[in-house]
Amino acid sequence: MPLKPRLNDQAATAGMAEIEPKYRPQEALVESQRCLYCFDAPCINSCPTGIDIPAFIKRIADGNNTGAARTILQANVLGASCARVCPTEVLCEGACVMLDRDNKPIKIGRLQRYATDHVFENGIDVLKPASEKSGKRVALIGAGPASLSCAAELVQLGHEAVVFEKKALAGGLNTYGMAFYKMAPSVSLQEVDMIRRLGVEIRENTEVGKDVDLDSLQSEFDAIFLGVGLGNTYPLGIPGEDIHGVVEALDFISDVHTEPLHEIPIGERIAVIGCGNTAIDAVTQALRLGAKEATIIYRRGPDDMPAYEYEYEIAKTDGAAFMFHTLPMEIVGNGEVSGMRLARTRISDAGRVEIVEGSEFEAPFDMVIKALGQQKMSDHLKSLLPGLAFNSEGAIERDFSSGRTNLPHVFAGGDAANRGSEAVDAVAEGKRAARAMHVEFSGEVVEGPVQTTRLGSPGKPTGAGFENPVRVPQLEETYYRNRSAV
Repeated sequence: MPLKPRLNDQAATAGMAEIEPKYRPQEALVESQRCLYCFDAPCINSCPTGIDIPAFIKRIADGNNTGAARTILQANVLGASCARVCPTEVLCEGACVMLDRDNKPIKIGRLQRYATDHVFENGIDVLKPASEKSGKRVALIGAGPASLSCAAELVQLGHEAVVFEKKALAGGLNTYGMAFYKMAPSVSLQEVDMIRRLGVEIRENTEVGKDVDLDSLQSEFDAIFLGVGLGNTYPLGIPGEDIHGVVEALDFISDVHTEPLHEIPIGERIAVIGCGNTAIDAVTQALRLGAKEATIIYRRGPDDMPAYEYEYEIAKTDGAAFMFHTLPMEIVGNGEVSGMRLARTRISDAGRVEIVEGSEFEAPFDMVIKALGQQKMSDHLKSLLPGLAFNSEGAIERDFSSGRTNLPHVFAGGDAANRGSEAVDAVAEGKRAARAMHVEFSGEVVEGPVQTTRLGSPGKPTGAGFENPVRVPQLEETYYRNRSAV
């Protein structure tokens, strides 16, 4: 059956409505007053950008929404996006002490959205560029979260930042790759506009290595930041992969962000290969666009899936089916997808996936979405910078605290360096790299973010999450290890 749009404009828009809409003022006030405004708050430790979470929530409770947004954006310039897409259950909200008291954390993400929406909707710029310019210039390759954060920090420190982006719009996956029901691309683009107003120059439709020569960048700029992200989805490596109706998950999600929702062609019975967060986004959006059935196919079991539990629950609520311990063998179809040949799997004692002999079967599908993870950009980067070092997994080798690579004046952050982490991690990496460049340019070390709620705690009262991000599973592991030692 050919792919085609399944819903009219009104139905498609309703289907893609936000899961968690913006708080109304009274809702935000009530939620903010639930916060205990903890001293040395664990939520700060679990925020990779070190936002002073109790401080911004207290400002909302006091009616100072602009001050709340300033606290957020000074720590995380993409705080509006992160409020919507962060996996808060393993970050700030998962560390909230209210979980122990009420089994319900403070809704930090929704409060963060409430504050940042306030300044964007009212045209209030809370960040300012430096009044004095250093004369130093930095070229940033790729306009994703890492580069945008790095560039914004650089101009606030007095340096010039020029971002080169090969696509038509800046923002990276925040613009093109997030589930629409979590965040519309307009949110990312308003952040891009804010960063432009700070003084960052963004040259879109400009590919380094094609439209501009890297050698010229090295001669014209004092430093280079690599924030190129990741490449195409890994291939399945099975017969039929080139049949019409087989698409990459990120291409499908990008279409959702760039085309009218009611004009996006999809199948009636869709198979999504993989079980990470991108696969969940793809299967859920397919259902919300009118697919009758959408099924995740994963070669391992539910305990092994990379997707967060929260994402898994969303997909199940939306009606997604799951075929665990199942491996694609062939995509079937005469010019268009008509089904898949599959096989059951088991996990060996060594932890490897094995095909169960005689278990092959065929299932009808008319669209296959590949969501196996993205390829590293190492080959492309090696052609641009032959001496750049990579680790065994194909990620750029760089110092975590500074983003410095093995090449002089070349820094890196984001997915190309961290192998594909969260947007909030990329923001922190870009900011750390900008501060390391500032040390090279001026010899001055930038302290902070200073967390007022940590004043008096052991060590410096800076953002522990920014300097050493700790996820909730790590906090819990440390807690139980310390208890067992008592």
